[in-house]
Parts: sequence; structure tokens; C-alpha cells
Amino acid sequence: MNAVVTSLDRYQPSHSRAFQNTLSQESLRERVPAVFAAGAHERTSSAYTFISSEHVLAALASAGFLPVEARQAARAKSPTHARHLIRLRRRRETIALRDSIPELIFLNSHDGSSSYQLRCGLFRVACLNGLVVSMGVFPVWRVMHRGDVVRDVVCAALRISERFEALGEAVERMERTVLDSEQRLEFARQALAVRFPDDLPGAMEPAQVLVPQRPEDVGNDLWRTFNTLQL
Repeated sequence: MNAVVTSLDRYQPSHSRAFQNTLSQESLRERVPAVFAAGAHERTSSAYTFISSEHVLAALASAGFLPVEARQAARAKSPTHARHLIRLRRRRETIALRDSIPELIFLNSHDGSSSYQLRCGLFRVACLNGLVVSMGVFPVWRVMHRGDVVRDVVCAALRISERFEALGEAVERMERTVLDSEQRLEFARQALAVRFPDDLPGAMEPAQVLVPQRPEDVGNDLWRTFNTLQL
């Protein structure tokens, strides 16, 4: 998972919540009190425009994006202003993938440590692991705490959702692409080189990281090979 997601691990998804209904205001208030901050942290400057995440989420809901999971930094000095992350899905999703659902990832804080951020995510139901798409393929939209924040965030959300179809097509191509044994080993070698550019830990071999940890990842297509390696 993306580092931003794993650092905000106050609430972890469970299999029973994979297809849950959207989160109520009560659930959001319990899980992410920072969404409902009444004002910015005292350390922010006079140039900081405070608009609560609650207000932004209401605008996103009006545009068809509803929250399904929420969490915030557990060890923040001020829980009311802490970094928080909301996963949103479209009210009516038109992309039908075998085991994944496209999502918006919304990140913000009210202490000046983060801009409003939106990125494209992919929730893979098989592993309940939020896979955040590479910034090189689907850029992160950042909206500073100034100007017409709500309009800019909603516009960014709509622009990102326009790319859901391309994301779905990429996943489907990966599912159709079958790798032979040598291709899978080469993929694993390159993945390890990216993960450990200086030196591999211990006696780790490419074949070891190709062993699936979940029944859903058994197979030789590129999608399942990728998900086996990205653990």
C-alpha cells in the first residue's frame, strides 16, 4: 500500500465491510473527528484559508462521491486537526472489474501539514488492500488552503474519475496477459531491485516473492503476479 495510507492506520478495513454502505455522519465523526474541525490549528498563518473537510465532503457527495472508509493519524498532537484520509466511491459506478473497485482517495489536515489531496485508488476486494495508482500514471491533485477550495477539489475529483475507465482497461489488460516462468522471475528480479536498490536482505530470491500468500493470487497472469509482488 501507499505510504500515506499505511501511516493513517487507525481503522483497518475488514472483509465484512468490503461492500458496506456509505459511512454515516455518525461513523465519520467517530472515526475521523478531524473532518469536523471547527477551525484551523493555531500554528497556521493568516494566509491559511480554513474550510473543513466536512464541507468539502458534502460538496463531493453532491457531485456523486460518497465515503466508504475513513481513518486519521492516531498519534497526532491534536486529534482535531490531524491528517485524515477518506476513501470515496461513485454513487453509480460504471466500471466493472473482476476483483477491484476504483476509488478516490481524499487526504487533508487542518494543522498546515497537508494540502487537500486527491488521487485515484483501486480497492482490491480479494485482499482488502487499497492499491494507490502510481503518480506517474494518474497524478495527484493538490489544492492549497486558499482560494475557492471546494470548487477546486470537486473539479479535481471529476477529472480523476474521468480516468477510471483507463484504469479499468489497464487492469483488464494485465488480467489477459499471461507470463511464462522466466517472465515472472524477471518481473520479480526487477521488483526486488526497485524495492531494495542497494542490497537484498538475507538470501532473498526472486522465486520466493512469487509464492502467493492468498488463494486469489494463484495464477500466472500479470495482474495476479503484480499483486503477489506488491505485498
